[in-house]
Order: sequence, then structure tokens, then C-alpha cells
Amino acid sequence: MSVIRLENVTKKYEESLLFRDIYFRVSPRERIALIGRNGAGKSTVFKLILGKEEPTSGKVEIDPQVKIGYFSQFSELSGSLSVQQELELIFEQVALIERELQEVGVKLGEITDDGEMDRLLTRQAELFEQMEHLDGWNVAVEINTVLTKLGFNERSRNQPIDELSGGWRNRAALAKMLIEQPDVVLLDEPTNYLDIEGITWLEQWLYRFNGAMILVSHDRQFIDKVVTKTIEIENYHFQEYEGNYTDYIRKKKMRKKELDRQFEWEEELLLMEAEAIDSRASRKSAKDRLSRQLADNKKRIEPHPVNVLITDIYERLRFPDKLCEVKSIAQSYDERPIFRSISFDIQKEDRLVIVGPNGSGKSTLIRVLTGQEKPESGEVIWEKGVSYAFFNRMWEQLDPKDTVSHAVNTYGLGLDAPRKKVNKFLSMLQFSEMDLSKTIGNLSGGQMARVALAKCLLSGAAVIILDEPTNHLDLTSIQVMEQALIHFPGAVVTVSHDRFFIDKIGTKMLTFDPVQGISVQHL
Repeated sequence: MSVIRLENVTKKYEESLLFRDIYFRVSPRERIALIGRNGAGKSTVFKLILGKEEPTSGKVEIDPQVKIGYFSQFSELSGSLSVQQELELIFEQVALIERELQEVGVKLGEITDDGEMDRLLTRQAELFEQMEHLDGWNVAVEINTVLTKLGFNERSRNQPIDELSGGWRNRAALAKMLIEQPDVVLLDEPTNYLDIEGITWLEQWLYRFNGAMILVSHDRQFIDKVVTKTIEIENYHFQEYEGNYTDYIRKKKMRKKELDRQFEWEEELLLMEAEAIDSRASRKSAKDRLSRQLADNKKRIEPHPVNVLITDIYERLRFPDKLCEVKSIAQSYDERPIFRSISFDIQKEDRLVIVGPNGSGKSTLIRVLTGQEKPESGEVIWEKGVSYAFFNRMWEQLDPKDTVSHAVNTYGLGLDAPRKKVNKFLSMLQFSEMDLSKTIGNLSGGQMARVALAKCLLSGAAVIILDEPTNHLDLTSIQVMEQALIHFPGAVVTVSHDRFFIDKIGTKMLTFDPVQGISVQHL
């Protein structure tokens, strides 16, 4: 039995093929991660399931009995109601029963007629039974739990939605979808605006969830925790791997080895065929074709030599040991303290990760470090000649009229590095040759993020500063970024909630803890 079926589905946009002859089923309680490069068609799969788009050929069937909940990273509620009121509207029937129960209770305290009292008691029993059936007694607790775990305090949950920032409205949309208890959830980057506590709670919610799930996410540890099957959109087809992200990595590696062995056998068979041909010229021609075919196959299955290229680009960079010192800085807004007396230094090869709950002051600290804000007390001392590259500022300053290639090749290390190497680095960040000549103003948000990232990584600055960089990137780009940051000879300062990313690159952690205060520790 399946709740969603895609049978022989092909999807094209004009002449651009996304996938061909897809056969895909989702069973009740199945937890699927859908992965693939940007533009592979992950969001299109959701649109087909939701009926927002039609397949070019094939058919999409949804069990009419199931209720589908959809959350997108671009989901935003709007309106004058507060988040609390918006969620309470979902339980309108429960609210009506509660009001009638109150009315019945008042009348029971006033009535003296036995017949009327019997009627009211009977009605009260019916209402109690309806509340039990709807689990109405737990509604207030359920709403409070979801909002608290997603970071809403008393003020933010009672603010009009239109007064909230995009990130908070995004979280409100997630809260609403979870409260509605659908049978199937389609989740597109649900962790983008959550802190680590919120992500952990969402993992637990999904673990208890009795329905099916399809997840698109760049958060590898989140995928590991919540999925039972991983499907990669690759070469216009769905390649299925049983298990979570870790299982996918291991099984894909084995599959690559199988393909290598297959190509070796093909080589032997083709050589035998070539030797069986009488004509020497024909034999030579066959071998030439074989050689070209094997070279093409190898290109398709072998990974880019990321580390070799990155270390080559960074080879001439030299930085002093001490780059920056932060002395007892403090900051507050409207007399409300954000943080007090933070001190730490930034040394060459440090990978400082800043973590803590939403609203604790992480981004404020970044703004102070980058000079966007002046600290209330204390000081930030950058060593003479030390520069930094700030991802968010790099993104804001992109020239929409510039091309991708020109923007990167005429900045920082791109000025001296051979254009071929820089363009190869861009290809690892999934820019095709055609993309390189595109103007930045015509790129998607994700592509612009990758241009800004490339400029940061190739800036030649001693310190690279990143605020939630994995929110804007797909898995492949994140992996390239991680390798670049690992080999970068300077220092990295980053705010992140991506635990896989933190574990992979972090050497030092600055933690904002509401109870323990602020601490710095080596990893």
C-alpha cells in the first residue's frame, strides 16, 4: 500500500530535462530524504505531489484519504493575527466546545427545573466525549510546546504576524504545519531558521510522527536522525539507497567501485573484440574509440580533486600567528543586555564556531567583530595588516551587472591565480561554463550565495567570517566549502547550527548558554 505514487514520470521545462521515467512510491510511515544538486528537480517533485505542476508524461497518484502538509524554506504566514491566534484557529471546533461547556456550566449553577437539568447534564456528557475524541484538553499544552521549542517567547508569539521578521514567520509556518497533524509531511529545508535546540526537538517530533515524510535538506546530521531511505536525483533518474545519509555515503561509494569494475570488464571485452578484427586500421580505430570512451566514463564517476586544487590556490598565503583580540566586549539594546564581558582571541588556523539559542547574541557578536556595530564597552583589536572577508557583506556587495567569472577572477586570489584554476574551482561549486558568463542579477538566490562564497574563499583575507553559511547552499557546495575551510591557512569564524558542519571544521567553540553564560572551549 502506498500513499503517493509516481509512475513513469518525465518532467521537462521546454528543452531542459529534469528527470525521465521515474517510478517512485511512498508507503505509510516511510521517511525519505531527497537529495541532488541544485536544479536537479527536488522542489519540482514536491510541486508534482501537491498538484501545482503536471508531469510532461506519466502519472502522479495521491491517496485521496491522506492529508498532506507542506513546509518550504520560503513559507511565510501573513496577517494581523498573532502566531498564537493563528494556531488556535486550527482548533476552532475545540474552542466552540469549550465555550458551550462554559455556558452549560453556568446554566447548571442557575437552573432549578429537574427536566432542564437532565437535558443539560446529557449535553455536558456529549461535549466531554467530543473533547476526549478530539484530544481537546491538550490543545493549549500542545500549542505552547510547539511554540516554545521553536523559540517563540511570550512577546513574539503574541505579536501580529506581519510585524515578525521573515525568519520568525517562516518558523510560525512550520509550527502551524506541525500542529495540523497531516498524514504526510513534505519538508523543504525545515532547519534553516532553527537553533540546535529547535532542530533536536523537531527530530524528536518526527521520530514520534506516525505518518510518512519526504525531506529536502542540506543538514546531514538531521537527515541521519530522521530518514529510513535516501533517494538521489542523478543523471535524470532516482537512485535509491536504503538507510540514512551515512548509509547513502557508504553505499554510493560501493556503487562507484562496482561501476569502476564494470568499466574494467568492458575494457577487456572491447579489447578482445578489437583483436578479433583482421584489419589493423580497424583494430587501431576500435582501440582509439575505447580509449576515448573509458576517459569519458572516468570523468563521469571520479570526484574532482578538490583538495589538490584548493591547496594549490592557497599555497602562497602567509599570515601572522595572532590575527585579532577581543577584550571584554559588551552590548545591549534598549538597556536590555545582549552579552557581557566576552574575551577571546583569533589565531592563525583557528576554526571558531559560535553556537547558542536564537536571540542569544550570536549575530550581534558578528556585527561587532565586523565593525557594523560599536561595542558598548570593551574593544576588538585587529592586528596591523590583517583583513577579513565577511560572507554576508560579500553577498550584499555583488554587482548585479557583473558576470560570475569576472566577479571572481578579478578579486583577491583570482587576480593572480590562473583563470583556468579559478574556473575549475567555480565548477566544483556547480557553475557550468555557460553559468560563468551569466550576469549576477540573473542568478537564483542559491547561485548568488555560491558566488559570494567563492569570493570569500578566494579573497586572500586572513580571516573568513560566515553567519549561517549552510542555510544558503546545497550539499555539494557545502562539502566543497568545508574542504576549502579545512585547508585555508588563516582563521575561520562562523555562526552555525549545522552540527555536521561544526564537527567537521570546528577547533574552538564559543557557546552562548542562557544558564551557564558564555564560554570558549577547544574541540
